[in-house]
Amino acid sequence: MAKITLKNLRHSYYPDPKGPQDFALKEVDLDWQDGGAYALLGPSGCGKSTLLNIISGLLVPSEGQILFDGQDVTTLPPDQRNIAQVFQFPVIYDTMTVRENLAFPLKNRGVDPAIIEKRVAEIAEMLEVTDMLDRKAAGLSPDNKQKISMGRGLVRDDVNVVMFDEPLTVIDPHLKWKLRTKLKELHQRVSHTMIYVTHDQTEALTFADQVVVMQLGEVVQIGTPEELFERPAHTFVGHFIGSPGMNVLPAEVKDGQALFAGRAVALEGPINAGASGQLEIGIRPEFVRLADTGIPATVTRVADVGRHTVVEATVGTHKVAAIQNGPAPQKGDEVHLHFTPEHTRLYADGWIATTPAQKESAA
Repeated sequence: MAKITLKNLRHSYYPDPKGPQDFALKEVDLDWQDGGAYALLGPSGCGKSTLLNIISGLLVPSEGQILFDGQDVTTLPPDQRNIAQVFQFPVIYDTMTVRENLAFPLKNRGVDPAIIEKRVAEIAEMLEVTDMLDRKAAGLSPDNKQKISMGRGLVRDDVNVVMFDEPLTVIDPHLKWKLRTKLKELHQRVSHTMIYVTHDQTEALTFADQVVVMQLGEVVQIGTPEELFERPAHTFVGHFIGSPGMNVLPAEVKDGQALFAGRAVALEGPINAGASGQLEIGIRPEFVRLADTGIPATVTRVADVGRHTVVEATVGTHKVAAIQNGPAPQKGDEVHLHFTPEHTRLYADGWIATTPAQKESAA
């Protein structure tokens, strides 16, 4: 296992990049602690696979360094980095048995047969595949094949990091939850540093202790699942994480107050000095309440999703989503929207531009 440090990392697929627009990966500085569970989350084309390939040694970055426990491995090939990687499609040998597949990475390194037998038995027990150890891998279901692929990455105890590249893409939806749970359990038991790459927020948030959210080659926020939900540092994070995502509404600032649709909106705290550019108010639907007073709106859509009702209302030409736990309004109803101040923020050019109010300590 290793602490992984990325310093001033940039990458372009062009031989002579002219500017930021030519870089698939813009400047990245990250520290991943030894034994942590991390996720790289973002849409297709955001740079997460490029970053994964750089860490694994499949790509040499245009600029910057990759350090494993302080050692510069930037130019080392993959076989000298002690990395295990699990891909979208299970990488196993169909003609081998499950036992032979799990043992292969250890046999390849000349590990003592007694140790191989012990490690294979341990991993098989963790993966709940002990009863199929002597079956040919060709006959396994897709989810069991991916389990074996994961096991091949976990069977070695000398790996610096185990990396998962969209490992549940080919798994049936009703089995994904089971494998996500198993993967989290495996991390807790083996304590390897793990990096999970995905575009699926549910996979990232249920697996990782820290999530790195990427957009257009940049890291826009790093935090726990709770931090990303409670206080998005960028409107992209608020919109991408959550269902429905954060309301992002046009705003203006006058005399230190934020206005939406001509009405003052109370924020979590003071607006940062010099906030300018494209100004927007961000508020998650969970913190929009239908009230007796507030911003007038017209209900345009009501969706019962079981746990609660998602109400969509319009203020002028702007749509605002609210989550309602009590009696739901009807389409066409005139309502008032109240934004919970401590969860309402101003964003300038996408980035958060408010500071939380200081809570008074008890006397």
